[in-house]
Amino acid sequence: MDLFNDTPNILPLDGEVNYYGPVMNFEKAQHYYEQLLENIQWENDKAIIFGKLIITKRKVAWYADVPFKYTYSKTTKSALPWTKELLELKEIIEHKTGETFNSCLLNLYHSGSEGMAWHSDSEKDLKKNGAIASLSFGAERKFAFKHKVTKQTVSMMLEKGSLLVMKGKTQNNWLHRLPPTKKVNRPRINLTFRTIET
Repeated sequence: MDLFNDTPNILPLDGEVNYYGPVMNFEKAQHYYEQLLENIQWENDKAIIFGKLIITKRKVAWYADVPFKYTYSKTTKSALPWTKELLELKEIIEHKTGETFNSCLLNLYHSGSEGMAWHSDSEKDLKKNGAIASLSFGAERKFAFKHKVTKQTVSMMLEKGSLLVMKGKTQNNWLHRLPPTKKVNRPRINLTFRTIET
C-alpha cells in the first residue's frame, strides 16, 4: 500500500499512473514557469531518425545530482547541476509522492504545434520500473496513453502546476504522447523527474 498516495490509478490494466492534479497554487505555478523559462539552459533537441539528424523546435535541458550521461533517440546529453528552482520542485514532488529522484529532463514546447510522438521511457539507464514524475507549467495540454497490445487509449488534460506519476510496469506495457493541437498558442514547460542507475 502506498501511504503517500490516495489518488486512483488512471490506467485500467498493466501499469500504474497517478494524477495528483495541481500541487501548488496559480501564483506559485506562474512563478516557477517564469523562472524556468528564464534560467534553464534550453537547447534544441536532436534525434537521429532513420539515420538522419533531426533538430526539433522543442527545446530540452537535462539536470541531475552528478553529470550523468543520458542517451535517447541515439543522442547523448551530459547533465547540468541543479538550479535552486529545480531543487525546490524536486523536494515538493518527493514529499508528495514518497519517491526519490536524482535527475530531471525538461521540455519546452513553444505552442500546441510542438508535441511528442508515441513512445515509452525505457532507456537502459533508468531505474527498472522506477517512478517518473511529470510536472507541468504554462499551457494546459492533452496527454495520452496507448496500450502496446490492446491499443486501448486513455487521455487527460494536464493542468498548470499539476503532477502525474508513472511507475510499475507502465513503460513496459504502455506508450504515451503529447499530441499536437492548433488550439494552444502558448508555451508549456514539462519536467520529468527520473532515477538514473549507474
